[in-house]
Amino acid sequence: MSILDVVNATSRSVNEKTKNMQEVANLKKKITYERERIYEVFAEIGEKFYNMDPNNQDFSELRVLCDDVNTRKRRIKKMMFSLHNMRGFKICPQCKAEVNGKFKFCGSCGARIPEPDEAEFLDMEGLGFGTESVEENE
Repeated sequence: MSILDVVNATSRSVNEKTKNMQEVANLKKKITYERERIYEVFAEIGEKFYNMDPNNQDFSELRVLCDDVNTRKRRIKKMMFSLHNMRGFKICPQCKAEVNGKFKFCGSCGARIPEPDEAEFLDMEGLGFGTESVEENE
């Protein structure tokens, strides 16, 4: 019976790792989609601004698009947090160092690591959005 228990435990472990890998792959796809959509919205903002009547000072249409970009950036930040959390670490908001998921403070700079539901986490400052790929943040 002990051999069957070992095989059973091993198969459960493999199953859990496979699920985790699938979740990571899905998150990466979602992050990539959101980033692509942000660039599309940036292009749309530029086109609308370029074609705008110079005498028209109504920027409400552009504001809606900018709000869409900010919402997508927040989504990306939450998904990146989840991605790092699945791997067992967090990213320091100050120095961008990888920190063990159990720690509340960065070992490199001493900054407090915010939780995802805190207002500090959702703050747009230090969002870290750029052209880097998901793989670079692994």
